[in-house]
Amino acid sequence: MMQQAPATRFHQRWRAYAALMRMDRPIGTLLLLWPTYWGLWFAAKGTPPLGLFLIFTAGTWLMRSAGCVINDYFDRDLDHQVARTRYRPLATGLISPRAALRLFAVLCLLAATLLFFLNTLTLLLAGGAILVTVTYPWFKRFTHLPQAYLGIAFSMGIPMAFAATRGQVPALAWWLMLANACWVVAYDTAYAMADRPDDLKAGIRSTAILFGRHDRHAIAGLQMVMLIIFVGIGVEQGIHWPYWVAVGGAAVLAAYEQTLLGGDRDQALRAFLHNHWIGLMLFWGIVAGLAPNGMPMLPGF
Repeated sequence: MMQQAPATRFHQRWRAYAALMRMDRPIGTLLLLWPTYWGLWFAAKGTPPLGLFLIFTAGTWLMRSAGCVINDYFDRDLDHQVARTRYRPLATGLISPRAALRLFAVLCLLAATLLFFLNTLTLLLAGGAILVTVTYPWFKRFTHLPQAYLGIAFSMGIPMAFAATRGQVPALAWWLMLANACWVVAYDTAYAMADRPDDLKAGIRSTAILFGRHDRHAIAGLQMVMLIIFVGIGVEQGIHWPYWVAVGGAAVLAAYEQTLLGGDRDQALRAFLHNHWIGLMLFWGIVAGLAPNGMPMLPGF
């Protein structure tokens, strides 16, 4: 039997590590970036420093990758029981658990180097974010609310952005964090709807199972709460008209997702992926709405 060439083995190894970090699936990074950018623009009142923009962009990518690695490490005994995850590198044995832990440590260390450029309050919040990231995988074993815990994990960039920009975390940050947490529970419930039959067999818990036949109503309700909070923020901050166009557009996009959720697994996944456009729509509205003339501003300008 012919042995594979070193270059081929290296290529396969790299592809396995890239898959473990979800480099082939950027949707998770985008869904984590949009609320972080919301926080940065609100905290800086429309013009975040370019340095902070780059630090938070890099940190978000690194921590999302680290979160995927540690999630797959803890779920390696469950992933092979679910159709969507059975071919993940740890589930198939392409990457060893020890190698995955080493990769997780490297990603966390790289993210930690960015903290040297931030203040103490941001550093403390980052420690809390790492704790939530590491403990998140266990929530699907003991509670039907892992999506709520993920909502906290995917919202930590908001108070960190305010802490790094203003040196404090005002009420605006917590309201924005609550809005995002509701949104995360909504779209991750749609994600879990695609896995529900397999999750029931494997004993994995989720809000999709908890909500049952009321899942679409729960998702609609959570998205409505999110948008109501955005309306309140807009009124309180006195934001210009593009913001209101974006909030209205996000409502239309959320309504469209309801038409997808009545279908099969693939449709539920489409609804989940579609949330990227809601995040982008709201980001555009915040950027343009905070600009003096209603036109988007680049960071640092």
